[in-house]
Amino acid sequence: MSFLIAGFIGGILRGGVGLVKYMTSYKDVEIRPYYFTGAVFISGVVGYASAWIAQDVAHIFLELETIPISFALIAGYAGGDLIENVFKIGMREPNLFEIGKKIKDIKK
Repeated sequence: MSFLIAGFIGGILRGGVGLVKYMTSYKDVEIRPYYFTGAVFISGVVGYASAWIAQDVAHIFLELETIPISFALIAGYAGGDLIENVFKIGMREPNLFEIGKKIKDIKK
């Protein structure tokens, strides 16, 4: 169970790094607490799932009995990064926040 929690933490780290990167790249950034919390939580869930998959792969294909916790952190972080990049490719947008701005403009 601690392996999966470490994956969740890795995903949260990825969400936090993405937010910090966004805040340092643009001026006058408005952070909405609910959006931030939701995005980081979703990143954590993706990290949890990534660690779960990595754990199963290590057991089944590599036949490893013990896997270091650091592997779960890396899997969680990488899983969040993978999902973000797949989303960017699918939406053809360089930044997830740009999509939110376009939706906000359409509603006006």
